[in-house]
Amino acid sequence: MPYRLPPLRFTGAEVLRDGELQDRSVAIANGLITRGPLAEIDFSGYYILPGIVDMQSHALQNHLTAQPKGATVGQALRAAEQEIAATGATTAWLTQHWSWEGGARSPEFAESLLARLDRMDSGRLLDLRMQLRAETHLIDEAPRLMALTRHPKANYVVFSNRIEDAIERLRATPQLLNAEARAVGRTPDEHRAVIRQTFERARDVPRTLCQLAEDFDRHGVLYGSYLDASGEVREHYAMIGAKICESPASRRAAGAARAMSDPVVASASDLLLRPSDARAMSTAQLLSHDLCDALVSGGYSHALIHAFWHLVDWSDMNFAKAWALISAKPAEIMRMPDRGNIAPGRRADLVFINKESRRIEATISDGCLSFVAGDAAYRFISANLTNHSAAIPYAAQ
Repeated sequence: MPYRLPPLRFTGAEVLRDGELQDRSVAIANGLITRGPLAEIDFSGYYILPGIVDMQSHALQNHLTAQPKGATVGQALRAAEQEIAATGATTAWLTQHWSWEGGARSPEFAESLLARLDRMDSGRLLDLRMQLRAETHLIDEAPRLMALTRHPKANYVVFSNRIEDAIERLRATPQLLNAEARAVGRTPDEHRAVIRQTFERARDVPRTLCQLAEDFDRHGVLYGSYLDASGEVREHYAMIGAKICESPASRRAAGAARAMSDPVVASASDLLLRPSDARAMSTAQLLSHDLCDALVSGGYSHALIHAFWHLVDWSDMNFAKAWALISAKPAEIMRMPDRGNIAPGRRADLVFINKESRRIEATISDGCLSFVAGDAAYRFISANLTNHSAAIPYAAQ
């Protein structure tokens, strides 16, 4: 694993603790927040905040799409990790489809990606995991999905249903499906056959979802649903145990989740940019109706930090509450009591933000310096961390 920083105390900064900014120090040792007199580094002019927890990152998908021919999935994964570290995230779930669509959305790809995540552990910068966006009509692969979610890095599933859209495209714009087929190595006829056969399994979906839900509950897997169209759909998923409501498509769906005390998660990218999915209710609307519990980055890795400043500057939400949407609340939803807050005994997951520029200049994950830049890099280097100097260039590479 990367070098952990030696025991240190960061002084001079404004620190977010106990729901408010405070002028106090933060001490870390052995990957945890601690107490006691330690070697000090002055971070006057900075905010020190709990690490960001991103429940849905598309960073890997973006790199896989953009990387040049011949580049490997491993290279894309490393690039995605470095990008995520620069955004202040210390824990992130990489969205990975589990779908009939094939190619990089196939079960085979998901299994190979999990193996690569395992191999990264020796040199990881962050706590990276997988969010499996599982297509409800992929009936025959249910036992395989159950097996994959036994792994602690793949224990978050969000149910999705894209087959009805595919059927509509089959009727209205078949040329688009031809391009999709070529992209995953199928002939157009093969791709159409897969769509039709998958659609015909609709009668088996309710029973399979119940079987998956029972298995997930038995093994502590977190699960939810994506783009719930109505309150009835949300109630259906809640009844089987899929509590997390991600990017609801209507106010009724979000309201139903709130009525049942189920968390509603929305895209920070959609708050800043044109919505990535026109079917989803806008994040701004969810926030204005107090129907959003946490934000995820979605399609744009830096969306969370930009959305945070947007809320601080342009809404009546205070600094601490806005930061909680991207740190404490997602940590709570994902049942991770060791992160999302700065307190003794918690994981040393910290973000250093330059007050003047509002730039993230350092990220510490599990006591490891996973990203550093600007004046923060100078301050770490000037501290003369004996026998730990390798931690600085590793984070800045």
